[in-house]
Amino acid sequence: MDASDVPDPDPDAISPRAWRLLRVAAGYDQRAVEREVDELMQAHISMLESGNRSLSRARRETLLELYSVELADEQVRAIVDHF
Repeated sequence: MDASDVPDPDPDAISPRAWRLLRVAAGYDQRAVEREVDELMQAHISMLESGNRSLSRARRETLLELYSVELADEQVRAIVDHF
């Protein structure tokens, strides 16, 4: 099975720590994410990454797509699977 056969990560199963690592690995700070995604504020990112609050599935999918554009599939899987 090669990387193209591996399903995309489930946004519901990504840990707060993995969300933070994905963001940093993709080269975004919290303010940059706020500028890239309409109606998403830095506080939302902070709460998601601290585990204090979850975002809607649609917003988590949007974040995963944003970060995945900057990372190889293998990088995303490694972060999600190991953190």
